Amino acid sequence: MTSTRARQLAVLGFIAGAACGAMAWTRVQRQYRRDLFSPHPLRRFAALSYLRGRPTVNTARLLREYVAWENSPVLRQRGVSLMQRLEKTLS
Repeated sequence: MTSTRARQLAVLGFIAGAACGAMAWTRVQRQYRRDLFSPHPLRRFAALSYLRGRPTVNTARLLREYVAWENSPVLRQRGVSLMQRLEKTLS
């Protein structure tokens, strides 16, 4: 009987851990997307680096908006190069 109870608790713990991990991952992803338009240049640079590894249509759309918004020539050029590489990957 204790063996069955231990299995149930282990399964419950695994499911709870997976749910907590999924919630944390979603929050981190939202934070990186928000940081793309942060007033801090270092956060914007980190967000661009994060988006480099996510080749999706939504990322391309987000990068187009970012390039139009960005004032810093260095970060704008980085955004343009990432956007071009992403469009090449998607096509």
